[in-house]
Amino acid sequence: MDGVTAPVRVVLVDDDQLVRVGLRLLLSGDDGIEVVGEAGDGLEAEGVIATTAPDVVLMDIRMPRCDGLVATERELRRRPDLAVLVLTTFEGDDLVLGALQAGARGFLLKDTPPHELVQAVRSVAAGRSILSPSVLDRVIAFAARPGGERATEHDDGAEERQLLGLLTERETEVALAVANGASNAQIAAQLYVGLATVKTHVGHVYEKFGVDNRVQLALVVHAARRGRSAG
Repeated sequence: MDGVTAPVRVVLVDDDQLVRVGLRLLLSGDDGIEVVGEAGDGLEAEGVIATTAPDVVLMDIRMPRCDGLVATERELRRRPDLAVLVLTTFEGDDLVLGALQAGARGFLLKDTPPHELVQAVRSVAAGRSILSPSVLDRVIAFAARPGGERATEHDDGAEERQLLGLLTERETEVALAVANGASNAQIAAQLYVGLATVKTHVGHVYEKFGVDNRVQLALVVHAARRGRSAG
């Protein structure tokens, strides 16, 4: 009917059945979310996702037969619009970056408070990226140190510095704030502008950098900073 928003369709992928039961009970308690399928590993998820056509997949990492990183990359090749939200007990740098490189839209730990998990599902379904605070800190720290994700033997950050040069003064302020882990609301308060204005600036930065989430933006900024300090 007109004016009625369809619920977010979710598939749960986790090899622990008790975890899946808990997630189903939690998410099904929200009127705006519908759990449409479950799978015990990445291989089983292939058929479930194809059959149910979800908006969001809650994906564990460590699973038998086919892990979450492989499954995420495979499913996003087939459906680039699918939102994969990794939910795991593991937060090692290699797993976090592996998930983001595979195309996951979010990375949360299983100790995330229930109301935050529900909101995260809604957020990634709406196209936003979500990271647990501790995970974001690790990604930024990893990007900032020598030998980080974008660094190579011949990479002095020149490309990233050129990208920063494309930004207006206010876009640069916003990009730096995002790279430091600030939310849109925090940036709005820091710069004394409206939230809608911040969102507009963030969108412009995404477009100029050729990225689609805050983590990728942070990696570009920190690579540029690293190159400047090295020079």
